[in-house]
Amino acid sequence: MSETVLVVVAHSDDECISMAGTIRKHVKKGDKVYVVSMTDGVGARDNVDESEIIKRKHASDAASKVLGFRWGDCFDFRDNAMDSYPLIEVVKAIEQAKNIYKPTLVYTHSGADLNVDHRVVVNAVLTAFRPQPNEQCKELRLFEVASATDYGNVAITGSFSPNLFIDITNEWSTKVGSLKAYKEEMRDYPHSRSIEGIKNRAKLRGNQVGYNLAEAFEVIRKLED
Repeated sequence: MSETVLVVVAHSDDECISMAGTIRKHVKKGDKVYVVSMTDGVGARDNVDESEIIKRKHASDAASKVLGFRWGDCFDFRDNAMDSYPLIEVVKAIEQAKNIYKPTLVYTHSGADLNVDHRVVVNAVLTAFRPQPNEQCKELRLFEVASATDYGNVAITGSFSPNLFIDITNEWSTKVGSLKAYKEEMRDYPHSRSIEGIKNRAKLRGNQVGYNLAEAFEVIRKLED
């Protein structure tokens, strides 16, 4: 049975860094995958002009073509300043996406993360998808983002504790293609957001469960009829 999958990210590129292989597996299964970004992803940087925003948009479109997902209606909250908005504003935006796409499975950021936008987004997603009768969404999964989740500290942000590991060995080359679409966001090794660094994390997650390469998630709610 096919799923309608909604991936809610703070910034375009989060979807590929965290779960490009898993997105590709969903698409190959015939699932409908929509990704919604809450910011332009670059607005907080120094000397950003309209051309940088357009460049990021082109990169995100290229990544979606590589993986086969569709961009949903995205939002324009200020990059790296999502904590400056009342949470209810972000919740209402996500509820708008929920009502349009009616997902059965939702992915979003872990709250155990250094990036403030990531933490705001997960709080808003949990609120928008709070339990209620006849809820169409049957499962919520949290992902990790290289150079964000791994930069947190358990004493401050808590910890990401995955309990779901998805084998992406056969999807790795496609994931690399999506990351190359975001070449401006990639860093040189040994940065954790380098392609080699991301592969090392996939090896680690795979080694933890006996796969060659894996992406890891924390399932925080799952409903079965």
